[in-house]
Amino acid sequence: MPTPDPTEDAVIARLEVAPVRWGIALAMLYVLAALLLYIAFAHPPEAAWAVFLVVMGGIALWQAERSRRAKGVLLELTRTELREAGPSGRRLARIADVRGVDRGALAFKPANGFLLRLTVKAPRGWVSGLWWGLGRTVAVGGTTPAGATRFMAEMIATLLKERAAGQDAG
Repeated sequence: MPTPDPTEDAVIARLEVAPVRWGIALAMLYVLAALLLYIAFAHPPEAAWAVFLVVMGGIALWQAERSRRAKGVLLELTRTELREAGPSGRRLARIADVRGVDRGALAFKPANGFLLRLTVKAPRGWVSGLWWGLGRTVAVGGTTPAGATRFMAEMIATLLKERAAGQDAG
């Protein structure tokens, strides 16, 4: 049985939310929730609109709570996978399943982020301001630092080029 390569699980890049961007996003969500609920109760419109405003205010509060909890989540890139660090250890994508990295200005991606196009379905999930997965796409970014996110995208692109060069040589 071949011995596993210890460098395959070595962390190449780490990514977490940027405190200032995270704080601004969180404040904006709480302000939006407060405004929606204030309008619904202080100046009640027709019943249907009041219900709509209360529901939207509740969704904004729920989103703010999800964003608050995202502060402690960290993403790690190894030669074999992109995963959440810590106890969950949820795998977002195996590098072998990545078809391409899309980080162009016109891509439908989070702010300061990138998209991973996969050959298999991505795990459904979402950590507000950090990543989401749906279908064959994993998007990373939002409230993350631009430099660290760009570095992670470049490292994934490099791993894909190494994989392609290895397939061409073999």
